[in-house]
Amino acid sequence: MLSVSALTKKFGAFTAVSDVSFDVAKGEILGLIGPNGSGKSTTFNLIAGTLSPTTGTISLNGRPIQSLKADSICRMGIGRTFQIPRPFTKMSVLENVTLAAWFGQARHPDISQCRRQAMEALDLVGLASSTGRVEGMGAAGLKKLELARALASQPDLLLADESLNGLDEAEMEQAADMLNLVRKERGITIVWVEHIMGVLMRVVDRVVVLNQGHKIYDGDPAGAQTDPRVIEVYLGPDALEELKANA
Repeated sequence: MLSVSALTKKFGAFTAVSDVSFDVAKGEILGLIGPNGSGKSTTFNLIAGTLSPTTGTISLNGRPIQSLKADSICRMGIGRTFQIPRPFTKMSVLENVTLAAWFGQARHPDISQCRRQAMEALDLVGLASSTGRVEGMGAAGLKKLELARALASQPDLLLADESLNGLDEAEMEQAADMLNLVRKERGITIVWVEHIMGVLMRVVDRVVVLNQGHKIYDGDPAGAQTDPRVIEVYLGPDALEELKANA
């Protein structure tokens, strides 16, 4: 469904992403992980159209999208959330989500259709009874609102940006279950960028691990947790030596 090929992004003399390639199958949940500065957020923003690649290609269902802006990519069927929720605070919850529906995949939307899509999205994330003011919503509520806005755009592919950030343990579990529900109920393919690996590893079908802009692992979650390169990146060379000693 999504194909990233030889993707490179440079900021002046600094290379944030270097020759990264991976595919995402329809219906898959892919975890895109790595330590701080690994290039995962840059890769995410390249796919979303927030940034343009220096070289390389990105295609959605065989159609190249690497030269398109974020609004065009949204209309093609890629929705995204933001790590730090960005609601329009002077608009109600329902208005926020309705606006997202207006700029989604529908080619000729009308306001009633957008409200209907908004209510369906709010119902799916558990906010159907919270359509009023944005002010006062806690971290978990704002994360749900971010997800509802993305879903209201009717995406085929969802880019979830650190959906667990700022949540307590119980809320993390709820957020992870929500992403599973989105795939089950809507059949939406998901690319999930996350720092908190414990919860993510239970949910994703596959992980791509980046380090210093390079892809160092692409495979199943269990394999990532025993891969020497991943262990060294996350836990340091001492942990790698211990692994070798106990092998």
